[in-house]
Amino acid sequence: MNAGTGSGVLLLVSAPSGGGKTTVCAGLLAANPRLKRVVTCTTRPPRPGETDGVDYHFRTPERFAADVEAGGFLEHANVYGNRYGTLRASVLEQLRAGWDVLLNIDVQGAASIRWAAEGEPELGAALVTLFLTPANLRELEQRLRGRGSEAEDVLRRRLEAAWREVAEAVHFDYLLVSGTRAEDLRRAQAVYDAEKIRRHRVRFEFGN
Repeated sequence: MNAGTGSGVLLLVSAPSGGGKTTVCAGLLAANPRLKRVVTCTTRPPRPGETDGVDYHFRTPERFAADVEAGGFLEHANVYGNRYGTLRASVLEQLRAGWDVLLNIDVQGAASIRWAAEGEPELGAALVTLFLTPANLRELEQRLRGRGSEAEDVLRRRLEAAWREVAEAVHFDYLLVSGTRAEDLRRAQAVYDAEKIRRHRVRFEFGN
């Protein structure tokens, strides 16, 4: 793939909390060397073992706010008291360099990126959105409880948010109902492969 061809894929994967998107994204990255993860920004402190520029771009609240004011983010959100965001430049630089780009992002962030893509043809041509959902919310509750890492009140808030997030699935290009980890990865890979083929076919037909 050559830079500037406009044939790159910006694959956005979203799901309710506990819906399995992180596992699917890890599998896609491992299986596809042309697919790159965008390192996002956060104001939360680094956890033990995390590296700036690898796990996240760690920002002070002041610097993060300045980037927001300058329009530097495709999306940003406040999550449990910390701010997270995806830099516009990070995405565009990877696409222009000829890479496909993977975004693992929540429903709120996905809506912001869809809105941004409507006004930016380069993003709009690349963007593909995929929503991964459990077969039902009882299954999601079992997954979240299985983590054993959250207090009951936090779990309740996550489940309430999941109801709202699943309702947003109609705005995505693809809806995948979660099965086993292997099935989820196989289906997500099929979406990615189909979109790559479609873009190469369009480029061939129109001589780009």
